[in-house]
Amino acid sequence: MRYIPGVSDDDRSTRHSVLTTARRTAALLNVLADDRPDPGRVASVLLEYGEAGPIELGPDEVDEMRVAAALLRQVFAAATADEAAVVLNRLLREHTGPLRLTSHGGTAPWHAHIDRDDDAPWAEWLLASSCMALAVLVWDLQRPPGRTCASGGCRNVFVAQGSGPERRYCSRRCATRERVAAHRGRHSAGGSGGAAEGPA
Repeated sequence: MRYIPGVSDDDRSTRHSVLTTARRTAALLNVLADDRPDPGRVASVLLEYGEAGPIELGPDEVDEMRVAAALLRQVFAAATADEAAVVLNRLLREHTGPLRLTSHGGTAPWHAHIDRDDDAPWAEWLLASSCMALAVLVWDLQRPPGRTCASGGCRNVFVAQGSGPERRYCSRRCATRERVAAHRGRHSAGGSGGAAEGPA
């Protein structure tokens, strides 16, 4: 199972769904977390999530997207729906325009935008489209729309969804790494003190 699946170009309605937009946000925030993100990698994520190519991003555009990504990370760091809503309300107030519908000249199904226009800069588009999708998830789920990975060495964010137990890790790899470390820690502690381990 992939944790942040992409979307094929031929699935036009799914490409603009709230959940897909939120997952695209997480994928972009993760690639933009590098100190010097590779514009080609950023473009690859945009293409994977259905943006029309070719996409050529300059260093200045990527730097502006990094600033937007840092603001959006605050939503994923929120511990409660109330905290996420406060952050989103501030971002919506300070960085977005009025709600409008667009079909991008008939190349996409009608969907909502809150950036200035269809040719808005990438950073403005990222912030606006992400805020809208994350706000709808808070509204729908009444909890934070995502999390930051609980694994100590990982800075990735991910979209939390579903009715099962709340996810703590961005991937199975991080979850397995933490379980192995906890297991080794228990065995190391149990072997050094000589006392029997009690229940966890």
